[in-house]
Amino acid sequence: MRNEVEKLAIFDTHTHLNVAEFSGKEDDELALAQEMGVAYHNVVGFDQATISGALALADKYPNVYATIGWHPTEAGAYQEEVEEMIVSQLSHPKVIALGEIGLDYYWMEDPREVQIKVFKRQMQLAKAHDLPFVVHTRDALEDTYEVIKAVGVGHRGGIMHSYSGTLEMAQKLIDLGLMISFSGVVTFKKAQDIQEAAQHLPLDKILVETDAPYLTPVPRRGKQNHTAYTRYVVEKIAELRRMTVEDLAAATTANAKRIFKLD
Repeated sequence: MRNEVEKLAIFDTHTHLNVAEFSGKEDDELALAQEMGVAYHNVVGFDQATISGALALADKYPNVYATIGWHPTEAGAYQEEVEEMIVSQLSHPKVIALGEIGLDYYWMEDPREVQIKVFKRQMQLAKAHDLPFVVHTRDALEDTYEVIKAVGVGHRGGIMHSYSGTLEMAQKLIDLGLMISFSGVVTFKKAQDIQEAAQHLPLDKILVETDAPYLTPVPRRGKQNHTAYTRYVVEKIAELRRMTVEDLAAATTANAKRIFKLD
């Protein structure tokens, strides 16, 4: 097992090591990740506190990077001072994307029109600052697609985080310039549409993530998620695509380094 793990260098492209569940446990989290072959971590900040946390972790650990932006459930609080705060940190050397941004009609904390306005604005900021953007969508995939299509994806591209749609929609999003990131949901027994997408999409267009501490993959489902468990996501997609774990890990890490300009 140890020799096998040493060959891996998995990139968890979306994790929340900056939330309360991991406070004071970051060293242990990263040690466990290393044991399971997860070598790189993109910590995503989505409000004032988690943005600060993501940046602090990126500063502390050489293999940790930060993505910062304003979550759609916080759209009503997106004011000028929020935008100024975000923009002031986009030049940080370890900020690799803007996000997570998008639409969330499940919680619907703010009206659809407000969410769309904030989503469009942050997409424009990402393009202006030469960064890819990371998209959150829940119960809003069609509207998310239409907004991205209307605004356009910059040459740095974007990432559909924790993809939960069909193969057909994933292909449409790729055609707009996005990459598709799969979380632990791809391991769920009933996630047949997501598994089909993970199996058939072009290999150079897919990424892996945990969204820890949420969306824990099988075989740990029902417990708190950890960035180390990206390993299970990789194993499931490798199984679906009839690839070795090593080859799937290498491909998705290369994809991540490419879109984040770390290669």
